[in-house]
Formats: sequence, C-alpha cells, structure tokens
Amino acid sequence: MSKTAVVCDSNTAITQAQSREMGIYVLPYPFHIEGQTYYEDISLTTDQFYQKLNDKVDVATSQPSPESVTALWDKALEDHDELVYIPMSSGLSGSCSSAYGYSQEPKYEGRVYVIDNQRISVTQRQSVLDAMMLADMGKSAKEIHDILTEDKFNSSIYIMLDTLYYLKKGGRITPAVAALGTLLHLKPVLQIQGEKLDTYAKARTAKQGKEIMIEAIRHDIENRFGGLDNPGGACSFPLPIPIIWRRPWNLRRRWRSFSRSSARCMWMSCL
Repeated sequence: MSKTAVVCDSNTAITQAQSREMGIYVLPYPFHIEGQTYYEDISLTTDQFYQKLNDKVDVATSQPSPESVTALWDKALEDHDELVYIPMSSGLSGSCSSAYGYSQEPKYEGRVYVIDNQRISVTQRQSVLDAMMLADMGKSAKEIHDILTEDKFNSSIYIMLDTLYYLKKGGRITPAVAALGTLLHLKPVLQIQGEKLDTYAKARTAKQGKEIMIEAIRHDIENRFGGLDNPGGACSFPLPIPIIWRRPWNLRRRWRSFSRSSARCMWMSCL
C-alpha cells in the first residue's frame, strides 16, 4: 500500500463504491432540501437529486463540517503515513480554504497537504487519478501537492445550460435578463479555466452550443496545451478530454473525426 493516501470530495463524481475499488477516500458533500440534510451518494442519489431539481424543490449546499473532514483524514491516516486532500476549487467554494486551516493543526502539520489546483467535476477527478499515479510512483504528499499545484491552470471546462432558471435563482442574472433569454431561447455556454466560472458564449440552439464547445476545446488544445501529440506542451500529464452530456446528441461523428488520430490521449464519458 502507498504511504500516501488520496482523499477528495464528491464533486469529483467518484462514488463511494468506486472509491473503495480505487483505494481512495471520498468526502460526501451535504445538501439541504426542505429542511433536511442529505449527503451525496450516501442518502441522496444522483437521480434523486435531479428529480428534486425538476420538481423545483429548494436545494441548498454548504461546506462539509470540520468534523466530517477531519474524521475522514483520521481514517485515512490509520493506514497511511500522510495524505493529499483534493477539494473543489477555492474559487467556487470556501471549503478549500477551510480545509487548509484544518491542515495547519499540529496533529496534521506535515502529514496533510491540501491541494487547491482550481479544479471541479471531471478535471478534479482527473487530478485524483494523477495523484494516485504519482503516489504509486513513490512521490511524497508534498511532491504530489507541488506537481498538481503547478499544473492547476492546465484545464478547461465548458458547460451549456438548457435553462436560465438556476442562474436566476442563484442571483447570477436578474429576472429581467432571464425572462429575455428564455424568450429568445438563449442557451449560455459557460467556461471554467482556473478559479472562475465565466460566460463564454451565447447560443440560440442546443446544436449551436455544442458546436461552440467543440471548437473551444479544439482551440484550447492547439493554443493552450501545445496540441494532442506534443509531449513537451503545457500539460504535465497526458491530455484526457471527457465529454459529458445528459441527453443523446448527434455530434459524435464530428468529434470522432477530430479525435481519431490521437485517441490514445483522451477519454470520453457519456451520462
């Protein structure tokens, strides 16, 4: 067993069952729904979560409690000398800064390294996989921390929203803008590069939005990451490109023609 444990939170979409198979530890995030607290993949499944959203139930999130974070660390340290903790980006939640504060307690100093490499969802999951690989290579927790921190800006996420309801509800846009966007059938394409969630483009149709995202990925590969076949490019690791969609869509042929020559460098995930 590696002396360095890898710990993350459920924003990676790594389930508890998968974590046991992978030999890592996943902290479930809390959700507050109609006065009751649920924990992701413990007392609330993904399907149940989306059903509650579809039912327009009020859903709120909060940081994991200090006790839940440190209890998981303690469990990991029972079988390991040290650990790296990979939470969601500090630009999207205060939980990363909180975890860093916990790690400065005397019992964790020099044994727990909190990695703020500005990741969420599929890119955060990839950081977990990279940390596992580095741990298997014999890297220390500090070395893994330093490597992943240095690599933190080498990622991109593009998201197309099918509705403006949640942007309005979260206060990111005004009701007037939401009403106008809905009337015009606008579908925002959002971008996460580093710590910020920003608007990248506005599409009039779902097909146009998907085309925009594929072109954005192509641009990033060629201009930010040095190309799929460039081992000396910006990224410290092979370049995986997950594509996640919740409904079938017909751009697979276009993507296949783009990726066929370098399929060894990427993977795709369809939900």
